[in-house]
Amino acid sequence: MGLIYALGAYLSWGLVVPVHFRLLDAVPAGSILAHRIVWSSVLVVALLAILRRRVRNPFPLRRRHLLLVVSAGLIAVNWLLYLVAVQSGHMLDASLGYFINPLMSVALGALVLGERLRPVQAVAVGLAAAGVILAVVLAGHLPWLSLTLAASFSLYGLVRKVVGVDAMVGFAAETFLLLPAAGLYLALAAPSVVNGDPVRLGLLLLTGATTALPLIWFAAAAQRLTLSTLGLMQYLAPSCLLGLSVLVYGERLEPHRLVLFVLIWLALALYAADSLRAARRAKTPPEPVAAGPDRPGMRSF
Repeated sequence: MGLIYALGAYLSWGLVVPVHFRLLDAVPAGSILAHRIVWSSVLVVALLAILRRRVRNPFPLRRRHLLLVVSAGLIAVNWLLYLVAVQSGHMLDASLGYFINPLMSVALGALVLGERLRPVQAVAVGLAAAGVILAVVLAGHLPWLSLTLAASFSLYGLVRKVVGVDAMVGFAAETFLLLPAAGLYLALAAPSVVNGDPVRLGLLLLTGATTALPLIWFAAAAQRLTLSTLGLMQYLAPSCLLGLSVLVYGERLEPHRLVLFVLIWLALALYAADSLRAARRAKTPPEPVAAGPDRPGMRSF
């Protein structure tokens, strides 16, 4: 069942969500973001009521609540950049951003949280950095959209790790914090975005489901699968997005991007192989040490 939840989440992020947003090409990205926040809030309230989970008032702004404000801002920026990438025909940039994301998260864990990198992980991060540098040299410019998508989501993950709040409750708090700005935007800047089109209205209403449900499925999968399995499956979403951008929407995979993708894939392959080896090693029980006259039985503390 965990595998089904994970497939549902990653295939939604890689195929369903980008197609959904491309169908809303005529709607400005800011309006879609506002609708996404509003209808996600409605859906998450219903789910919390069904599951009977409690969300405390996010005010007054104590340390934990301030961190939730930061995470809400980061996820809003990430959602907006993703919308801009999809609607402007830059799905390849979005795909690259989410390939870079896990390696950037590893680097942030080492720099900010003091997590130790295994030698292979350090090589993987170095390969990814070399790929970005080489792509910049070949193209003559930084892949800003990809890097900003990766940085915003990596920082979001870092803040959510530090804040230590339940996944669904944290998501609810973030959407509630963003709700006033989204409602004001819809009231002032986009009152006629639906323009009497029932299909467009239906697609906008569905943004709540395509935002919240993959996150819920991901949380359910995380409870049932090992982290190594879940970590390897996360590359399914950007891989689907890459195929969709080239095969369906006709984006061109330029030489400098191809070089960058190859180096990123090599880095991810190293990272995945190292993660699997570490997981297997952790599962292998240590050999018992025989007790003797000069070697008393080992005690565990």
